[in-house]
Amino acid sequence: MERCPGDGSSPSPSPQDQSSALSDPPDQPPTARTKPDLSSGNQPAGPGAAGEALAVLTSFGRRLLVLVPVYLAGATGLSVGFVLFGLALYLGWRRVRDGKERSLRVARQLLDDEERLTAETLYLSHRELPAWVSFPDVEKAEWLNKIVAQIWPFLGQYMEKLLAETVAPAVRGSNPHLQTFTFTRVELGEKPLRILGVKVHPGQNKKQILLDLNVSYVGDIQIDVEVKKYFCKAGVKGMQLHGVLRVILEPLIGDLPIVGAVSMFFIRRPTLDINWTGMTNLLDIPGLSSLSDTMIMDSIAAFLVLPNRLLVPLVPDLHDVAQLRSPLPRGIIRIHLLAARGLSSKDKYVKGLIEGKSDPYAIVRVGTQTFCSRVIDEELNPQWGETYEVIVHEVPGQEVEVEVFDKDPDKDDFLGRMKLDVGKVLQAGVLDDWFPLQGGQGQVHLRLEWLSLLPDAEKLEEVLQWNRGVSSRPEPPSAAILVVYLDRAQDLPSPPSFTETKTQTPMIVTSEFYPPQLKKGNKEPNPMVQLSIQDVTQESKAVYNNNCPVWEEAFRFFLQDPQSQELDVQVKDDSRALTLGALTLPLARLLTASELTLDQWFQLSSSGPNSRLYMKLVMRILYLDSSEVRFPAVPGTAGASDLDSESPQPGSSVDAQPRPCHTTPDSHFGTENVLRIHVLEAQDLIAKDRFLGGLVKGKSDPYVKLKLAGRSFRSRVVREDLNPRWNEVFEVIVTSIPGQELEVEVFDKDLDKDDFLGRCKVSLTAVLNSGFLDEWLTLEDVPSGRLHLRLERLTPRPTVAELEEVLQVNSLIQTQKSAELAAALLSVYVERAEDLPLRKGTKPPSPYAVITVGDTSHKTKTVSQTSAPIWDESTSFLIRRPNTASLELQVRGEGTGALGSLSLPISELLGADRLFVDRWFTLSSGQGQVLLRAQLGILVSQHSGVEAHSHSHSYSSSSVSDELEAWVGLPHTTSSAPELRQRLAHGDSPLEAPAGPLGQVKLTVWYYSEERKLVSIVHSCRSLRQNGRDPPDPYVSLLLLPDKNRSTKRKTSQKKRTLNPEFNERFEWELALDEALRRKLDISVKSNSSFMSRERELLGKVQLDLAEIDLSQGAAQWYDLMDDKDKGSS
Repeated sequence: MERCPGDGSSPSPSPQDQSSALSDPPDQPPTARTKPDLSSGNQPAGPGAAGEALAVLTSFGRRLLVLVPVYLAGATGLSVGFVLFGLALYLGWRRVRDGKERSLRVARQLLDDEERLTAETLYLSHRELPAWVSFPDVEKAEWLNKIVAQIWPFLGQYMEKLLAETVAPAVRGSNPHLQTFTFTRVELGEKPLRILGVKVHPGQNKKQILLDLNVSYVGDIQIDVEVKKYFCKAGVKGMQLHGVLRVILEPLIGDLPIVGAVSMFFIRRPTLDINWTGMTNLLDIPGLSSLSDTMIMDSIAAFLVLPNRLLVPLVPDLHDVAQLRSPLPRGIIRIHLLAARGLSSKDKYVKGLIEGKSDPYAIVRVGTQTFCSRVIDEELNPQWGETYEVIVHEVPGQEVEVEVFDKDPDKDDFLGRMKLDVGKVLQAGVLDDWFPLQGGQGQVHLRLEWLSLLPDAEKLEEVLQWNRGVSSRPEPPSAAILVVYLDRAQDLPSPPSFTETKTQTPMIVTSEFYPPQLKKGNKEPNPMVQLSIQDVTQESKAVYNNNCPVWEEAFRFFLQDPQSQELDVQVKDDSRALTLGALTLPLARLLTASELTLDQWFQLSSSGPNSRLYMKLVMRILYLDSSEVRFPAVPGTAGASDLDSESPQPGSSVDAQPRPCHTTPDSHFGTENVLRIHVLEAQDLIAKDRFLGGLVKGKSDPYVKLKLAGRSFRSRVVREDLNPRWNEVFEVIVTSIPGQELEVEVFDKDLDKDDFLGRCKVSLTAVLNSGFLDEWLTLEDVPSGRLHLRLERLTPRPTVAELEEVLQVNSLIQTQKSAELAAALLSVYVERAEDLPLRKGTKPPSPYAVITVGDTSHKTKTVSQTSAPIWDESTSFLIRRPNTASLELQVRGEGTGALGSLSLPISELLGADRLFVDRWFTLSSGQGQVLLRAQLGILVSQHSGVEAHSHSHSYSSSSVSDELEAWVGLPHTTSSAPELRQRLAHGDSPLEAPAGPLGQVKLTVWYYSEERKLVSIVHSCRSLRQNGRDPPDPYVSLLLLPDKNRSTKRKTSQKKRTLNPEFNERFEWELALDEALRRKLDISVKSNSSFMSRERELLGKVQLDLAEIDLSQGAAQWYDLMDDKDKGSS
């Protein structure tokens, strides 16, 4: 063998060369290998030696830099603890960083090995499969990967252009501090996105194609950004993304390009791992690493994970873009998380020597919808009994996932998980079973119910009645779902400048004029929309610098009772401080609309004259349609006993039964009580607000939710307070059924999801037996917090003698934040109707009755095809003003409209014996009668603040009376409750002296010691003076002297053209009792002189020295009006 000159032996090939030679295909020559030139004997030190020396110096310099923090700490006299903390932080960062790089390398190596092994074992070219290779469910589309690899560099060019020309200017314009923001490097790398498998599903209809793409990206992407102003550099170098991407091609059309749009989304959250560079290296610090990945994953989920999806229209003017982007759900799954059994014990004591139990809780997840149960302490067989409702968009594809954990102070222990495809629930209708936990031991008990979406309200009453019998927590079961497609707005008013916003006072005007604070601005608004139903609020994105914004967003709400709930829409500027328009829409409108859908423009109030909002509202009734479940039979409907079969039919040989003269209600009718719930205050609530990613601890914005007897109430939100005071009163009608509980929950109000601050329960048995409860209740499931509640049972009394006293007491204890207190309870029993009108040539109607008092209604069942229905139903109403309220009853036919109505003034009951009527009432149509019983009961409070003042043993009474005695020198007397009732009842006796020449004003002046407030109620005026041809337009102005500033001034509303106006308005001043006794209350009755004049005509005035009034009595009194120089008298 020939040898090269100067070479001792022939060089053996390196292992790399051998591998290269082996890997070459047999039909190609081996890879050319360049041999080194060894002809010269001595090799000079080339660039390699210099590079090695530079690397040594660089390494030495880096190690020297490590000592700089140590030197600085010693020079500044800092503790060595700072150095150790910094070292620990660096080591933690390094560990996370190395772990991410190791994971990225392993993933790349795995991908390369898979490609190489596939090519070698199948003796084919790179990543190519033979035609005979098939998979039962998922196909390997390697041809698609080849296409992606071919276009990947061009996709990188497009991304670079997109980021530089579109994203970077948007970032620079979003914040003045980012004006020097720029992308310095954008490279997608050489590793393209891979599609591991494709699965095609038959679509729900013939106008769509569904594909599932199993995508995997392990790339060397590198994106660097820089903010030159602050010398800040950051970026991403390497990323992993794995998940199942669903692609929907719809609608299929008859013109090119055949597909109208492409929708893309991840069915489940994909896994993500990012390798940071530059300043974003800080995100790899332990603690921040998981937080940053979670935040980025949440951002991706909000964009590309169900129910969110990316829509790419392929044809112009595509119809219903918003509905394609957010289609109606396939259905709703009601998940009953009942219990678990046989869980593993994770708690250990004395270093594992003593085995404890576990504190299990469960996380239920369907897509992005996540729910967390409460924690059951020390239990391996927990009973949760909680219910959740989730929206299902894709069947098949989505899964119900339940994970069980053991709650620990540091890191919660995993106890197991189960997964179930929602398609199985759809097939079964109702699935009730014990499911084994994977990754642990034990089983979890679930009851899964598939709720279909009905496009009509025919079964709404059936659903509502079923829901009333369902015990559900933490939320009551829903009867319907509302989808709001927010499309666009037109001609929104422009906001003012910043200085105008600070100086202008907001005004409430009609939509015929621009509000003053909105019409002075010369820039376009940044509108966003807040949509609220009860305590659930959702927000749209903000559209900047546009008074005709286009949102094209969808929002979904669960509805407990569509008949009574309302949708509140607020169009606001991006700062949320300025309202550009408002809209309140009763959801009952949708119940009468075609297919429960409204698709139209809505005029905005408190906005411009042409300001309007385009929305599409779609409601669907949630119906459990399963052969295993039966709704409770509603008498008079299908499936119930036919009451009409008992009544004789025309031509029957059976004699007709005599017509009853009175109703025959059951023994429980009229036995309801009213529970008055006074939510006073809370203490030591936990702080939930966090700022700067949790580094700065704030407070909470607490509010209270009450649930009782199928009703829920919510207090106002107190901002930034851990010891809030609400002082709100709620009233609910309750029965004596044993086992009832008042559920109270406290939450912290947030923009997204409200944080839980604690809960407590109160058994009604003790309250109904004792009649009164005033306690501080400890909040459960939280470290600290307690709530002050006052509960009182009000038993209706069939006597009118105490009505005036009750109205007076209610006006005194009324809080400004609560609704007007009820003075009476009205119980109505509607038994039957007869002789309802029939239309010629048609079948008998299917009648039902609607009973209404004020804004509260009750609908009876529908009796099928009869002119003499028997309803046999009762209901109750809270009556606030019995003298002016009325009972309205309307009889309607299912699909035939109104059959007749009647109106019964409550004042008629006040004049009846024992406050009830029981007879036949003729309908206003003249044909048809209704037999009903209406029974009124007066609600007398035995524990109100006013009544307490009348008892000598009351602390508040004695304290106020003692102070009054010290100031005025009045003898300290006591009075009994009957004496107080007599004073209150006869405060407006006809035996009083006649009014003076200028008339009289009726006032109540009282000091509320519990609230430390001076209260004045302006009831009415009588016999006012008329100076001109027309009666005056009177109002009452109150001023607390000697202050004459705006803070102590109050005034009533204005009444038009009357000499005897009724006001019944309450005013409060917060001040101590000793301060109140130094004041004088100046009351002036005035009238506007003319429409164009700002002058006010004084009709009369009276000045009361509060030191001369018994402020503990709280009785209404008439005062003579005098002119400006005289002093009033009573």
